Amino acid sequence: MYLPEQFREDRPEVLRELMAKFPLAGLVTMGTGGLEANHLPLLYDALPAPLGILRGHLSRANRQWQDFRPKVEALAIFQGAQAYISPNWYPTKQQHGRVVPTWNYAVVHAYGTLSVFSEPERLRAFLDRLTAVHESAQSSPWMPADAPPEYIDGLLKAIVGVELTITRIEGKWKVSQNQPSENRLGAAEGLEEMARLIRRQEGR
Repeated sequence: MYLPEQFREDRPEVLRELMAKFPLAGLVTMGTGGLEANHLPLLYDALPAPLGILRGHLSRANRQWQDFRPKVEALAIFQGAQAYISPNWYPTKQQHGRVVPTWNYAVVHAYGTLSVFSEPERLRAFLDRLTAVHESAQSSPWMPADAPPEYIDGLLKAIVGVELTITRIEGKWKVSQNQPSENRLGAAEGLEEMARLIRRQEGR
C-alpha cells in the first residue's frame, strides 16, 4: 500500500478498533488462476503474539479455501469511514484557488499466512463467538442454540474456517493531514453539514 508517513497509523488499539467496527474484510489470496478475493466478516484475536490472528469462515463451495498458496502472503483489507472532500469546503479556495477534490478514508491491511480448519467442535466454538460479538447489541441476542441442532449441524458441514496469522499490519488514515488547519476544519464542517441535510430531509 502506498503509505506516506503523514497518513501512517500504527497504534495497535486504533487498528483493532477499526477492524472491530468494520469487520467485513476483503480476503485476497493467490491461487492457481491468479488473485482471488472474497468478502467475509473476520474476528480479531490478540493471541498469538505479537500481532494476533483473524478468523472467519467460507462456504465449502467457495474454491478460495482449496485453491490458495500457503507460502504466499494472504491479505485482509478492512475499509473504515470514507468520504468525498469538495474543494468548496476549503477556506483557502477563496484565498488562492490552489485546491482540488480528494477522498478521505481509513483502512487497515493485515498480511499473513492463511490456514483452514474444519473440525465441527472448533467451527461451532468459532461461530458461537462470532454470533455473540455481532448479536451483543440486541436486546435478546440470538444464539446458534436457538435453532434446531440438526439444522446447525447441517450448516456446519457446509462451511470451513479460515485463519490469517498476521505477520505485518498497516493502517492508513488519510484525513486531510496534508492540509492547513483551516482546510481540515472546513472539510469537517462540510461533512457535518451534509449529515445535517440528510437528517433534515429524513424528517420531512
